[in-house]
Amino acid sequence: MTRTTSWLSLLLPLSTPLLRSAVVEASELEWDMDQLPMKGKFDETACPDYASYATYPHRPYSEGPLSLPFQRPHVRCRTFQSEAIEKVIKDVTSRMKNPDLARLFENTFPSTTDTTVKFHTNGKDGKEKKRADSTADDDEPWMSTYDEPGKWEGPQSFIITGDILAEWLRDSTNQLKPYQKLALKDKAIFDLILGAINTQSEYVIESPYCNAFQPPPHSELPVTLNGQDDTVHPAFDPSFVFECKYELDSLAHFLALTNAFHAHTKSTDFLNARWYKALDTLFAVLDAQSKSTFDPETGSYLRNQYTFQRRTDTGTETLNLGGIGNPLNNGTGLIRSAFRPSDDATIFGFFIPANAQMATELKRTAAMLRAAGNAKDAKRAETAEAWSKSITKGIWEHGVVHHRKYGEVFAYEVDGYGSSLLMDDANYPSLLALPLMGFLSKDDQTYQNTRKMLLEKNSNPYYLTGRQFQGIGGPHIGLQNAWPMSLLVQAQTSDDEEEIMKCLTLVLDASKLGLIHESVDVNWSHSYTRKCSISSHELFGGSPDSDEANSC
Repeated sequence: MTRTTSWLSLLLPLSTPLLRSAVVEASELEWDMDQLPMKGKFDETACPDYASYATYPHRPYSEGPLSLPFQRPHVRCRTFQSEAIEKVIKDVTSRMKNPDLARLFENTFPSTTDTTVKFHTNGKDGKEKKRADSTADDDEPWMSTYDEPGKWEGPQSFIITGDILAEWLRDSTNQLKPYQKLALKDKAIFDLILGAINTQSEYVIESPYCNAFQPPPHSELPVTLNGQDDTVHPAFDPSFVFECKYELDSLAHFLALTNAFHAHTKSTDFLNARWYKALDTLFAVLDAQSKSTFDPETGSYLRNQYTFQRRTDTGTETLNLGGIGNPLNNGTGLIRSAFRPSDDATIFGFFIPANAQMATELKRTAAMLRAAGNAKDAKRAETAEAWSKSITKGIWEHGVVHHRKYGEVFAYEVDGYGSSLLMDDANYPSLLALPLMGFLSKDDQTYQNTRKMLLEKNSNPYYLTGRQFQGIGGPHIGLQNAWPMSLLVQAQTSDDEEEIMKCLTLVLDASKLGLIHESVDVNWSHSYTRKCSISSHELFGGSPDSDEANSC
């Protein structure tokens, strides 16, 4: 599964010291934008498949020592247009003294809007849901899905994760994250993000335990199958759901998308009956997944509402014990997550990074609902805040363990019985990214202890080093590939200018196609997974499929 969006948007939130070393006085960089790779009269069907297009370098090349190619599709082949995004690219690249870094930013920052907005309607452009009084004929079976008031109404946006025609809640949230600050400046961006909130609301309402979804029924896009043999409870509709791995961070990202939009625009246009229903559905999942494996009073087994089994020979792709997963204790205040943001199964189901993200976003949701000032919001605000406090307390009581070298550190996963897993995975949310999600300050001592542990080979089994690359990887890709996203998270959680520049240099030198790859072989950087560009949504949580190394 290819992740294709704006990785180097991560430069924007990086600290001023980094920009001081990368920026010069404004001197506009110019290059030929006529990149249309076909001849003759223009036809959208003639646009090349970007997954294939991105595997080859295209002129003009940057003037830096790496001579990085220009990899954006022709303007008429892009899936979404925004003048505000183009202005950011021009402004940032004109102030960068490193032409290669400027080219990498230019290629990756707009990758979401260039290549992955497969369906969007502002609700008034003729592509919106048909009226309830429309007559559905035999070739419009999707009309039967509109039996609920408000369903699929208003702006809608379907953001695919890359080369798969499906939307991951986590990925789409983070693909759009770099553009949230532009929503007030560009009505098109405003509607795009509002549409994404509305679309995610429908997904959460219908199948809250699922992570990836099919296109909206009125988009006229085809339904695709993931090719897996899964047995899942609760059952899901494969014409609506692409994959149903329950990942707590998927629901946290639904809240994050909403919270960021409100923070930057102060708009409450998303506060409709469907969004409220999605929030109530999320609360119901938290309640079900906070329960222990055994009844705390009788000790009898309590079947979890969610189970998952896949026919596979890869252990991380399914849950043991008949799809249940390892037992979890009661009274922790933590929420179970069956899978990690890498789409790998958890070992101990209390996954700390996702719990931290959920606690943070619930707190923000409570504040947002109170700011809205509606009487009906007060009860939901209280519920969100209560869950946030309970989860936060559980993290500090059960998610912090003592390390003989580093002292008090955060565990990656725990079970409430005393067992813990000490490691980190590159995918967001991660332990390394705890300050980025707003759970705590990067100066927090427990975090600093944890950070030191995670960035050393002898204490994090997935911190990988080699002759040409280094960083955190994860079990999904194997034991030789580190992820550039981990280096960008490392850079954003550091005040050390030397460390920041080392991280950026490693990423830049490994991006020979002018795009940032999913993962890179630490001993041979020419070997990587995904030739298409990786992006900010990878930084904030990708979930790759390692079966397609070196391909889109």
